[in-house]
Amino acid sequence: MMKKIVITYPEFFPGEAEAISSILSDGRADRVHLRKPGSAESDMAALIEAIPANLYQRISLHDHFGLAVRYGMGGVHINKRNMEAPPGWSGMLSCSLHTIEELASLRPEFDYAFVSPVYPSISKPDYKPAFSTDDLRPWLSERIYALGGITEDRMDEIREAGFGGAAMLGDVWKAHIDMNHFRLQFISAGKSAGEHLSGIESALQGGCRWIQLRMKDCAPEQIVETGCRVAEICRYYGATFIIDDHVELVHEIGADGVHLGRNDMPLQEARQKLGPMKIIGATANEYSDIEAAGHAGADYIGLGPFRFTTTKNNLSPILGIDGYRRILDECRTSGICLPVVAIGGITRPDVAGLLDTGVSGVAVSGAILQSNDPAGECGKWVGMLCES
Repeated sequence: MMKKIVITYPEFFPGEAEAISSILSDGRADRVHLRKPGSAESDMAALIEAIPANLYQRISLHDHFGLAVRYGMGGVHINKRNMEAPPGWSGMLSCSLHTIEELASLRPEFDYAFVSPVYPSISKPDYKPAFSTDDLRPWLSERIYALGGITEDRMDEIREAGFGGAAMLGDVWKAHIDMNHFRLQFISAGKSAGEHLSGIESALQGGCRWIQLRMKDCAPEQIVETGCRVAEICRYYGATFIIDDHVELVHEIGADGVHLGRNDMPLQEARQKLGPMKIIGATANEYSDIEAAGHAGADYIGLGPFRFTTTKNNLSPILGIDGYRRILDECRTSGICLPVVAIGGITRPDVAGLLDTGVSGVAVSGAILQSNDPAGECGKWVGMLCES
């Protein structure tokens, strides 16, 4: 049976120990490799100690090999930073290979080796294969594991090629966006916490499953109190919950992620604070905004405004259908495939034309809140978008 290995995200992030424990406990991987280049030994030790000791034998270290001995870890991975196993090491031994010549001369003491990249890397956009699967085939065996661009839907192909296993990084440590939820996004508005909650509850009752809490100019304690309540309601409905702007509150209130405006915290800084598994959306008004956000690690784009709206101050230039079509065409030409949600004064008659431009969804606020029956109006949007 082909083995699966997960390699950790290079930076530490909140909840990482729990994520590693879950990956090993629920059978998503046979082993986890702790790879944190440049990390302090104390930080690595703290991560290890937060993982249940009964899982240590299924973990390999890429750095700080002394910790492998101290904690009784199951393996070490030889690399350019650490070229020798600890003296007297009897655990598993692995290494990385990047050429056919290295593959052909793999030493017998290695239990397995990663050969990479087999496909274009997910975590390193410019890291592409220098060989084909056919080139590798004469050297493949149970000891050779595929690395680079590995996703679950490629597992059968990897197995049939003759690899003994596969290692994943980029496809594991990334936020998950439910595209059914993404289709219709509700952005809260109101003069009080009660108005925000009332609007959100109406949207959820109407079938919307993507909620953004947008409480501009409110005190942090009020946002926390309201956000915790919204998180609870969204969990009940199984909805995605995004908070606007307040990166520092995402973990505290239990949000799934954050949406950043063009003048909010830089996206790269937000990613460092939140880690790879929280959703980060970025506001855009032109193609260059999308390109920059994509390079910085955004998970989705809020593109707008479509037309003038009274729910947002300091509007960027209006795009209209032609603007969306032009920008989305540029994205397709450049190979940018981030999901895009249209925003700004959108009404139901606008939806078909917007979807034709290539957007993945629409975000609304006033169109629902200003209705005499917000839940019923939301239901109409949901029905229309599900039919599109």
